[in-house]
Amino acid sequence: MVRQFAQWLSGIDPRNEVPPKGLIPGRYRRSRPYIYSDQEIVQIIEEAALLPSIHGIRALTYTTLFGLIAVTGLRVSEALALDNGDVDLASGVLTIRRGKSGKARIVPVLESTSDRLIAYAKERDRLLSYTPKPFFASDNGRRPDDCSARYNFATVCQRIGLRPSQRFNRHGRGPRIHDLRHTFAARTMVNWYRTGKDPERELIKLSTYLGHSEPAHTYWYIEAVPELLELASKRAVRALAQERGQ
Repeated sequence: MVRQFAQWLSGIDPRNEVPPKGLIPGRYRRSRPYIYSDQEIVQIIEEAALLPSIHGIRALTYTTLFGLIAVTGLRVSEALALDNGDVDLASGVLTIRRGKSGKARIVPVLESTSDRLIAYAKERDRLLSYTPKPFFASDNGRRPDDCSARYNFATVCQRIGLRPSQRFNRHGRGPRIHDLRHTFAARTMVNWYRTGKDPERELIKLSTYLGHSEPAHTYWYIEAVPELLELASKRAVRALAQERGQ
């Protein structure tokens, strides 16, 4: 940003020097994820069920949307992009056609999740009196957009105290809807360590399930989540002790 400004300024006055590239090396830094507790996720779902709307579809849609992201780790854009044809309710399989970087993948879900999606689809069709093309629908039958999903999530979080209250319908700062995805990934990895599974062997499964382009993007959770870092460190210490004992 400084170089671009300097280039513009230099065009007006050549005496202004443009800093060379690489003078101040930049590095992308991920935001530290917020890991929701079970109780917080329950509160989010329960509060979303109270969202008002003309036909009641708003509450129905967002309770199901937030719940689906929490139990599958889908990106909000992937969940919203689902059409009815992408949700195989009989087999319990979701087809993500428009994932990050345009990559498609298959996401199997638990029977309990499939049952909830079936119930949602039936009630959605009853309230609308027809079956819309998008799986998740608004009161007008159209697909909710990313902005609407984030606004409703911020509203719910403010009501339960996860975000400070804001005037003029502002979102404020605090835990994000994307942190539901982080929570799913982190808890899955924590379970590996607690049950004695080999994280290196399991990682490729989680990486594929989440739609990460590289396993390194999944490994990032180990350093980002203190509990995971502690579990990984203890495992490394035990492995080193065993090697020395041999």
